[in-house]
Amino acid sequence: MRRDKARNQELILRSAHEVFSELGTDVGMEAVASRAGVGVGTVYRHFPTKDLLLDQLVNTLYEGLITAAQDALARGDGTGLEEFLRRLSRSLIEHLGYSDRFISGRGPGVGERLDSLFDQLLTQAKTHHMINDRTTKGDLQILIWGVRGVVAVSGSVAPDAWERFLDIHLAGLRVSPFPSAGPGPDAAQIRQMLDARNKK
Repeated sequence: MRRDKARNQELILRSAHEVFSELGTDVGMEAVASRAGVGVGTVYRHFPTKDLLLDQLVNTLYEGLITAAQDALARGDGTGLEEFLRRLSRSLIEHLGYSDRFISGRGPGVGERLDSLFDQLLTQAKTHHMINDRTTKGDLQILIWGVRGVVAVSGSVAPDAWERFLDIHLAGLRVSPFPSAGPGPDAAQIRQMLDARNKK
């Protein structure tokens, strides 16, 4: 029975990821049950609310990104930041239907573990002159939001357009002198942006 329960939970999570990624989070639990081939009651026994199911999916995404950030930092040569940004972009795209919950709730660089790793990756990249010293975490967070925006617009018409967008902006963050004279958003401003977004 325990094996059956674990198998059903894994099936529900995989099906929920597919359904929410494709259709967004407005769909009901019935759609998840249908995709999983189980009764909706089985879904509710494992996850009494849709929010709990989404939280589990976001936690899985979060843990995967922590592992990716640790692996990128272990490279030790300053290239890990770009590697992680690409991994993060792909992950948010793969989970596009519900990735807003990750960005609004934790964000790339929000949350103690991921925040520390993100800071270390940025510092390491600067130390090895892989990115301009004036680049801020806020610059990179806004860049990731931009990647999601490109994906939302390009969809299946030009599914790889985000990579060109990311390449162009990363090139801009490498050059010297820095391509912008204006100040970047600080941590408080980024939080205000997130708070305003969550209220919509």
